[in-house]
Amino acid sequence: MIILEKPYVSDFLVKKKKKNKFSVLDNEVAREYFANNELVPAEKSKEFAQKELVYSNSENSIDWILNNLKGSRLVDMIALSKNKARFRSAIKQIFPDYFFKEVSYSEIKNISTNYLKFPLILKPAVGFLSFGVFPVQNEQEWAETISKLDSEIEKIKGIFPLNVVDTDKFIIEQMIEGDEFAVDAYFDGNGDANILNIYMHPFFNGKDVSDRAYFTSKSILSKHLPIFKKLLDKIGKVAGYKNFPFHLELRYDGKMAIPIELNPLRFCGWCITDITYFAWGVNIYEHFLKQQKPDWNKILAEKDDSIYYFTIGDIPNCIDKNKIINIDYDKYLENISNPLEIRKINYKNNPIFAIVFAKTDSFDEIKNLLALNMSDFITCI
Repeated sequence: MIILEKPYVSDFLVKKKKKNKFSVLDNEVAREYFANNELVPAEKSKEFAQKELVYSNSENSIDWILNNLKGSRLVDMIALSKNKARFRSAIKQIFPDYFFKEVSYSEIKNISTNYLKFPLILKPAVGFLSFGVFPVQNEQEWAETISKLDSEIEKIKGIFPLNVVDTDKFIIEQMIEGDEFAVDAYFDGNGDANILNIYMHPFFNGKDVSDRAYFTSKSILSKHLPIFKKLLDKIGKVAGYKNFPFHLELRYDGKMAIPIELNPLRFCGWCITDITYFAWGVNIYEHFLKQQKPDWNKILAEKDDSIYYFTIGDIPNCIDKNKIINIDYDKYLENISNPLEIRKINYKNNPIFAIVFAKTDSFDEIKNLLALNMSDFITCI
């Protein structure tokens, strides 16, 4: 069963639902795309969830699931994943030396730095994307972060439901070294992981925590599939995940892969996971809901070394969205050599104005996108 929710449902997802006749929960968002007789009534949702796999395009569905599917194994797995401190505790036997500490928002300012290990990351224990994530290199930066914490947190309150981003509890954890990656995958009925795509997440500099761009390629998949599969199988076993789709963020330094967070019930957010179809011809929704596994040996053997990526046109925090009168999409797209699909987003209600899927032969194109000042494409009154 698919649960559709805001902020964004792609045409690709809607078309694949219709083609495969997957069950979809009846709610306000689903009614924008399907007739009432195509939807599963809410009162039958528990019955469907017990006999069918469940996928959602957005973590905004979590509130509904927690309230309506109480007592189910699905709720337990979601709760474990969303609370980063609980997730860290669950996988501690795999990473016994990893430092993390959960604190309340009110406690943060009174924590002695004697108990902290720098460099570190401060972030909401329940979070989404990079909202409220602060990298801290030393005691001086800790003091600077604490001084601006109130104003930064105020900016993100109310953007997402509490079960998606909750700023009452934070986790302090050691900074993981290495390159950052993301994995879209699912645990099957045996708790074994099936990888559907791997992305590399580049940053502009050491201070950057944005989600401006992710990319995938033949070399990324070939090198990292066996390494990340081994890690995910361990996580599935110790945490007890089964029949569960997820989006994992992790870092890999060439020797060890360590999870950053495991996001439940969805793949890459905002339906950006659709890049998997552009890159590999894999219908990621169908693969999970039909429990199919990509034949990676065959897929990669037929591909060249092109880079497939998505990039997000984000609204800078300094801009009042209510004062925006124009986005110069043409000027923005001049930075993208081979766009495969352009999705314009309603920036009045969201923190971004565009999602673009693209193909390139050079990583320099992605580096340029990371350095862009998005204010250059935005006109305000």
